[in-house]
Amino acid sequence: MDCIYAVATADTKGRELFYVRDLIARTGVKVVTVDLSTRLSAGPSLTDFSAEDVAACHPQGGARIFSRDRSEAIPAMAEAFDLFLRQRSDVAGVIGLGGSGGTALIAPALQALPVGIPKLMVSTMASGEISGYVGASDITMLYSVTDIAGLNRISRRVLGNAAHQIAGAVSFAVPVVDDENPALGLTMFGVTTPCIEAVGEALEQEYDCLVFHATGSGGKAMEKLADSGMLVGLLDLTTTEVCDLLFGGVLACGEDRFDALARSRLPAVISSGALDMINFGSPATVPEKYAGRTFYHHNPQVTLMRTTVEENTVMARWIAKKLNRCEGEVRFLIPEGGFSVLDAPGQPFWSAEADRAFITTLESDLIQTARRKIVRLPWNINDPRFANAAVEQFRQLINRE
Repeated sequence: MDCIYAVATADTKGRELFYVRDLIARTGVKVVTVDLSTRLSAGPSLTDFSAEDVAACHPQGGARIFSRDRSEAIPAMAEAFDLFLRQRSDVAGVIGLGGSGGTALIAPALQALPVGIPKLMVSTMASGEISGYVGASDITMLYSVTDIAGLNRISRRVLGNAAHQIAGAVSFAVPVVDDENPALGLTMFGVTTPCIEAVGEALEQEYDCLVFHATGSGGKAMEKLADSGMLVGLLDLTTTEVCDLLFGGVLACGEDRFDALARSRLPAVISSGALDMINFGSPATVPEKYAGRTFYHHNPQVTLMRTTVEENTVMARWIAKKLNRCEGEVRFLIPEGGFSVLDAPGQPFWSAEADRAFITTLESDLIQTARRKIVRLPWNINDPRFANAAVEQFRQLINRE
């Protein structure tokens, strides 16, 4: 019977770990406990899997963990726990308990688990910036409110809710549907929604269209699925995350954007969707160095800044360098009529000069081959004719495979 793995550093959070274990067990779901302490225990382990059991999974064994100071032991134990979970065939779900160190120790292994397996992290860090802990995975972060340092009137309620949440997720898991249609990855932003909706509608009878919001984590999630073999192709038409990576926006992709495409060699239709903008929070959060630029206030918490000729040149070179490593079928579609809803004649971000800088630089730097080509189209990215062309290009690539 598959079971829930309840995980914590038992030397400091044993009482909480066993409290959660007992509550899960009362629901009828099988549960096992795992100790991730980075200090050797003097007595016998009270958990189902001891810290020594987990540490033994590290390529260099327990010596890599237990003889090190905390700054070295935590990442080493994180690596060991990742390898430990990969070896288990009975993981129905995982619940972790931790402060800053425990969360950093547990989260990487949760990120590596397949999408759909319930993952719950009760953490003192959950009320702050958590993108580094969640990554591109479906991890649920629950703020512990009080420190995870004993049982009290608050922690009993919070940990009790967490125990029942993970038990419920496992008990009432949605069955995996073996969809007959293969899956595609599509990237979308608010300002490219008409395009992606039209593409999805045109392909939904043939493919399971998975749309990823281009918010930094969206691109990472799509590429994680590409690496895992869950996708048969990409319509990566909204590449705006590159703007934020290169120029300090808040929705940045990682430096490895497009690397999954190179590794997987999936057929891909790519475009310059929303490369006309860099994303910031409220106006007060925009760096002072950008004073005097062209802005669009999307809402009180989202400020968009128009990219310049120079920035478009830099982006085109960065993207071309990445795509030159891709040996699969790749088509880069250029919407000459603008890169977003805002980048069109009469709209706030319309700049033919900035768009032209991207286009000419990409054409100069991208090494075109029989399998890697640029296609110019005379429409805005949200014109229905552009969407139709993207669909037709993708069908051609699939048929060439």
